[in-house]
Amino acid sequence: MIITNDKVVSLSYELKVNDEIVDNAVAEHPLEFLYGHRQLLPLFEEKIKGLKIGDTFNFMVPCDEGYGQINEMAVVELPKDIFIIDGQIPEDLLEIGRSLPMRDNEGNALNGIIVDIKDDLVVMDFNHPLAGQDLYFNGKVEAIRDASAEELAHGHIHGHHHHDNASGCEAGCCDNEEEKGNQDCGCGCGCN
Repeated sequence: MIITNDKVVSLSYELKVNDEIVDNAVAEHPLEFLYGHRQLLPLFEEKIKGLKIGDTFNFMVPCDEGYGQINEMAVVELPKDIFIIDGQIPEDLLEIGRSLPMRDNEGNALNGIIVDIKDDLVVMDFNHPLAGQDLYFNGKVEAIRDASAEELAHGHIHGHHHHDNASGCEAGCCDNEEEKGNQDCGCGCGCN
């Protein structure tokens, strides 16, 4: 069996940025996803298409085909009072380097990293953590199977998911905002 659309693929891999491992999945807890359903970066999927169980891969996804260049407009100053909960800002909430889930004016979920704290403002960076970076992947195809009718109907696999990895898909090759969400499609897996 080879990797083609509508196959459930399991990979072990390492992702390096600037010669440092920033994400990985081991064979015992692989990255698992439904191929061809826009759950991974398009170039990542293109590079593994046609591989079979046991095949290895080693390639680079350039910044512009990964998470793009750093967008200076995505670094914003927010009034500190929006972080007030029950009349005060929780003591451990505002820490430089902390990632916080937020919502934009249209209610879309965003993750931002606190980069500075001023008297009345909090500076947050809403760029993807890997924006501006070339991504170096190497790994192995651990398993391939046909997707079930239910998985195809829902557009994702059931059971183990790629976002169950310890480091999550924030740093990896995931490109599907729905798959990162916590909406329930009724199958009990937490995705929509």
